[in-house]
Amino acid sequence: MSEITASLVKELREKTGVGMMDCKTALKENNGDIEASIDWLRTKGIAKAAKKEGRIASEGLIAVESVENIASIIEVNSETDFVARNEDFQNIVKKLSTLSIESESVDDLLEKKLDEEGISVKEYITEMIASIGENINLRRANKISITNGVISSYIHSQVADGMGKIGVIVGLESESNKEQLEDLGKKIAMHIAATNPISISIDNIPEDVLEREKNILAEEARESGKPEEIIEKMTEGRLKKYYQESVLLEQIFVVDGESKISDILNSLDKPVKIKEFIRMGLGEGIEKKGEDFANEVDSLIS
Repeated sequence: MSEITASLVKELREKTGVGMMDCKTALKENNGDIEASIDWLRTKGIAKAAKKEGRIASEGLIAVESVENIASIIEVNSETDFVARNEDFQNIVKKLSTLSIESESVDDLLEKKLDEEGISVKEYITEMIASIGENINLRRANKISITNGVISSYIHSQVADGMGKIGVIVGLESESNKEQLEDLGKKIAMHIAATNPISISIDNIPEDVLEREKNILAEEARESGKPEEIIEKMTEGRLKKYYQESVLLEQIFVVDGESKISDILNSLDKPVKIKEFIRMGLGEGIEKKGEDFANEVDSLIS
């Protein structure tokens, strides 16, 4: 058997875009023959998938799953909304959503086995990339749990059961009536989807985020040219407004348009505490590639 050198692996990687370990495996299977290894990777669907993995995937679905006192939320991306509405893609997302309840991170979920044959989530996604013809990316996975209360969820722009463009899970801890608590939880999840708060309370705002906001508000106030003591009061007033707009407990409940969320939590027979919430909006933070129409047409006919 020919020696599988680093230079051989590098050459195959450059020609196919496939990961180092897959290249090494292909070369071992084909006695170091580059062309045979390329064919081997293609027959496995790996080379085809690798070429697509470099493409930007900012569409897709957010999915939520709940089991007793645990709820998970994931984002699975595709390149186009057309694929996101495809039943095969939705089945992928559903399987991943179910498995995410038992996972601690994206990496953990990727290593989970999908079936009795032992195929992992990562291997399955690679196969589906080759089959569907678009890059598919398991981008985010998170979950919350509670000890006493309810976990509620909400999906905005739902395209299938538990799947859509914006997803929210929120955990409410309380000994209040279960039915009332579930109704309130659903409404608060809807509120979070609409307002996208940065934290539950003022104390929960990340220190760097708060400091940055204070500096911005202070600089804006200084543009008025007023004395520093007046600027300080102006900054305090604007900071209060910032809290009302950005902090969940300080926000006005979108359902009735007049009550603060903190007051709503005290409206049931027993106190309610929001333990945690997670909101995911599809494609948040992904830089979408701008396309030049003329170049796109040219690439299609060249």
